Amino acid sequence: MPIPSRPSWTVLLAALALAVGALALAPHPPSTLDTGWDKLHHVLAFAALAFCAQHAAQGSRWPSAVWQGCVFSWGVLIELAQTQVPGRHGDWPDLLADAMGMALGVGAARQVLRRL
Repeated sequence: MPIPSRPSWTVLLAALALAVGALALAPHPPSTLDTGWDKLHHVLAFAALAFCAQHAAQGSRWPSAVWQGCVFSWGVLIELAQTQVPGRHGDWPDLLADAMGMALGVGAARQVLRRL
């Protein structure tokens, strides 16, 4: 099975980033998406974002670190924006969970890319 092209990963990354941002900034996110633990939401979301960013970086003129820096910056912006949303709050442990998810996503993407 061929791997999708870099533009496909970039489009998927953008779509996921918008979805994560919308859910993170919703005053009352859908309960059907609730895992019961806020930090797990961060880990899962940022693992998916980092996985896509790692694939999007392949063949790009920007190194993976730039793509991953953009993903982490998105997490920082979300946390800052949450301080302005009623019923939400931004905090440092959420950014730590984002970083842990990113590490998992990058690791998984590297394994996939290595096998291809």
